[in-house]
Amino acid sequence: MRFYTPEKTELIVISSVKPHKEGLVIEGKIMGAMPMKAILRPGEMRRAFRLLSMRTIWTMACMLFRR
Repeated sequence: MRFYTPEKTELIVISSVKPHKEGLVIEGKIMGAMPMKAILRPGEMRRAFRLLSMRTIWTMACMLFRR
């Protein structure tokens, strides 16, 4: 999975998501060069859901059917 900046340059490439005793370990590279590992904890996941509005959820669902 890739994340891009508004200028369409590659920001982060996620190479794997694995379970961990503290949550999920996300591995990838930042800006194509710097390797990173991050742990997503349950509390942070719950906070992320608070950021989602109905419009955002609708947009995410529609993105599944776009090219």
